[in-house]
Amino acid sequence: MTLFDGMSGIEYKITGIYVAYAIERRLEALGLNEGTTIKIITRKKNGAMIIKVRGTRLAIGKAIAAGIEVKEV
Repeated sequence: MTLFDGMSGIEYKITGIYVAYAIERRLEALGLNEGTTIKIITRKKNGAMIIKVRGTRLAIGKAIAAGIEVKEV
């Protein structure tokens, strides 16, 4: 499943990142790597979401969230 399909308040583990190369490198610099545990804090109506990664909150858009594959922890 993708991160975009996830529900608020649940923790997930990243199993793959399938976005443009530049975006993938930026996400890795922010701590979003395969195997990282993340938690969805809120979801907006337009598809954007706020996630918690290693103690930091990040906002990501629908297109990026749809390119991150996760599984429930």
